[in-house]
Amino acid sequence: MSEGPRGLEAAVRSALAGLRDPATGRDLAAAGMIGGIAARDGMVQVELAVPRDRARGLEPLRAAAEAAVRGVPGVLSATVVLTSHRDAQPAPPPRAPAAGQRAGGGPMLLREVGAVIAVASGKGGVGKSTTAVNLACALAQSGLRVGLLDADVYGPSLPLMLGAAGKPDVVGDRIQPVRCWGLHAMSIGFLVDQESPMVWRGPMVMGALEQMMTQVAWPALDVMVVDMPPGTGDAQLTMSQRVPLRGAVIVSTPQDVALLDARRGIRMFEKVNVPVLGLIENMSFFCCPNCNHRSDIFGHGGARAEAGRLGVEFLGELPLKLAIREAADAGNPIVLAQPESDEAAAYRRVAARVWDKAKTPAAAGPRITVE
Repeated sequence: MSEGPRGLEAAVRSALAGLRDPATGRDLAAAGMIGGIAARDGMVQVELAVPRDRARGLEPLRAAAEAAVRGVPGVLSATVVLTSHRDAQPAPPPRAPAAGQRAGGGPMLLREVGAVIAVASGKGGVGKSTTAVNLACALAQSGLRVGLLDADVYGPSLPLMLGAAGKPDVVGDRIQPVRCWGLHAMSIGFLVDQESPMVWRGPMVMGALEQMMTQVAWPALDVMVVDMPPGTGDAQLTMSQRVPLRGAVIVSTPQDVALLDARRGIRMFEKVNVPVLGLIENMSFFCCPNCNHRSDIFGHGGARAEAGRLGVEFLGELPLKLAIREAADAGNPIVLAQPESDEAAAYRRVAARVWDKAKTPAAAGPRITVE
């Protein structure tokens, strides 16, 4: 019988206690370096709390800890991250990243993907995930090899929207992406119980996100669509620092409160020099399923006007239609469920324009700008 989460956590702590801090010679437990441990369904994330001034030199210890955790019976995959508190001293001037790295540290991830596109929004509830799934399916319909990564660890929605159930296969120490609708997909929702809340702190969430990029057996892909969590927080910074993003697509509804947050999202990507491919107005108008009467419930044209004001491309309008919601809830995206519909055609137009802009690398790679 496999160990429960508490038993696995104890085994992980025991394995980590066998390692020693190279500076003091004390084992990690005695040195107080073992921080939070999250163990769920064989996936383990560990925090090692280290002094800030020593963090750069402790990468070998982090790698050894990760190897030790992987050796614990019942562990399918493991991620160990170093955490430290900020000190009060000013940070040194930023240095140019080495080849193959981006400012923020660590090697670049997902380098085998032709183009990585982030689908983002400043706030939740604007239909970002529905948009990301339909754009990915539309790109796959055009003959591209497409990956779909759900980066929203706290609120994963891909399993429902793709109609995919069950846990992915694990071959060796590599998680196999879920094959569905011509996509290679991965979400934390495939790895945990559907109703389990992700009560994780920030470093654990970032560890899980990096794990889905480094320990998943992604094949060679033409494009990967990343369904980002709402807002402008850690996940967005991790993706911009560790992934060669070809660009970001911002999704908003027409009303001012959503556009205010979309504006923040655009400015955030600009600050880290990730190209903004354009702005989509989702739920642009409502069509009654009975009489086809059109109502501008959230207003109309706000995103187009905002795109012009900010100097980014307006990618198009997507309607608020019952069929889109029903298809998403049924796990059969509208571009596949009703490919001849007007709404499916709208998604395909947007997808074609996004790919047209993303398939050619930008002149200069993104880098972090420190003010």
